[in-house]
Amino acid sequence: MEHKEEHLKSSEFITDIVIGMSDGLTVPFALAAGLSGAVHSNSIIITAGIAEIVAGSIAMGLGGYLAGRTELEHYQSELKREYDEVDRIPEKEILEIKEIFANYGLSESSQNTIATELSKDKHKWVDFMMRFELGLEKPNPLRARNSALTIGTSYAIGGLIPLLGYFFTETPTQGLIISAFITVFSLFFFGFFKSRVTGQPAVKGALKVTFIGIAAAASAFLIAKIIS
Repeated sequence: MEHKEEHLKSSEFITDIVIGMSDGLTVPFALAAGLSGAVHSNSIIITAGIAEIVAGSIAMGLGGYLAGRTELEHYQSELKREYDEVDRIPEKEILEIKEIFANYGLSESSQNTIATELSKDKHKWVDFMMRFELGLEKPNPLRARNSALTIGTSYAIGGLIPLLGYFFTETPTQGLIISAFITVFSLFFFGFFKSRVTGQPAVKGALKVTFIGIAAAASAFLIAKIIS
């Protein structure tokens, strides 16, 4: 029987979608619900919602970009330092290779053989140290740009969903009812999808995401009602 391994691929892309979509569904939904308890015009809610989505998409995208740039700059800084150490103190770096394999239970002769062979190619040597000594994988040079676009776009798509109810109704109360149905369904579906691709219990994850969104919207609605 053929053994088939299933592993999560494109984890960075999925992570960015989760970050953008989860906030996009929750924050504008809470804003629209809060305004529904304070104003009497759908146009005000739509205008405020779109403004929030634009600002939120830019802010979230910028956050993703800065995170991606920081990851790349950190890797490049450590890579430069590792090359310098291999050139200046190769004996110490060879000892570190042996220590790594000693932790895996390899014999001293095996440690010596592997360290000697690995040290013959400086680039592979440094790559090994980056992975196994520092625990760093080489990041995609386009990670910052891709992350910004993915998070920003996901936020905008998620944010438009709660506003749909206000486009086709006449009062905020009607809009909130439609928005609540659409958004709760979307939150559940999104939570289910997120849990499936990350290997978590699907229904439990879906319910958790849904309840968080409902709690945020209900809190915003009640506070707006109390203040108004």
